Amino acid sequence: MKNVFEIDHPLIQHHVTRMRDKNTSSPTFRHLIHRLSRLLTYEATKDFATEEVQVETPLTVTQGRIIKPRVGLIPILRAGLGMVDPVLDLMPEAEVWHLGFYRDETTFEPVEYYKKLPDGRPVDVALVLDPMLATGGSAVAAIQAVRSWGVPHIKLLSMIAAPEGIQRIHAEFPDTQIYVCAVDSHLNEQAYIVPGLGDAGDRIFNATAK
Repeated sequence: MKNVFEIDHPLIQHHVTRMRDKNTSSPTFRHLIHRLSRLLTYEATKDFATEEVQVETPLTVTQGRIIKPRVGLIPILRAGLGMVDPVLDLMPEAEVWHLGFYRDETTFEPVEYYKKLPDGRPVDVALVLDPMLATGGSAVAAIQAVRSWGVPHIKLLSMIAAPEGIQRIHAEFPDTQIYVCAVDSHLNEQAYIVPGLGDAGDRIFNATAK
């Protein structure tokens, strides 16, 4: 599928398999989210523009390259918070802004409860962070909010995705790039990804949302 990047790598497969296991503890699950977030970020930033700078080493002056765009990380609360720190480890200068949605269990549509995006000049590239791309409702709402802010380039980073969610995003925002560790089979009647990994937020924070 165009603009869908499913990262087929032995390390990705290994960590995703461990993450799916219902017996994996919450601390281990968090570590797996961190490892996979770094690998996804590596792939998602391959096309970032760079600019040449001059630096002085202990021995001489040389030329180097640094990332040019101003980058914003947009975690979708609450599960997206688990992906922020590992991405910041790779890009410590990135800005972090938050969007919060919960799912209406009757309609399965997102309900916004928090939005923190700044006034003024938007970032050049936004990385929307959400471990699960299920129906695509929250992701579409997040992309719409970031688009309205004026961000020209948006990428979505997720651990796993359902085909339904991918199709919904590309029906509304076909130019959005989706980076994912695995594309699963389908959504069940409760709109959960199958085979999936359960509720990512619950497993990251060792707490069941009610």
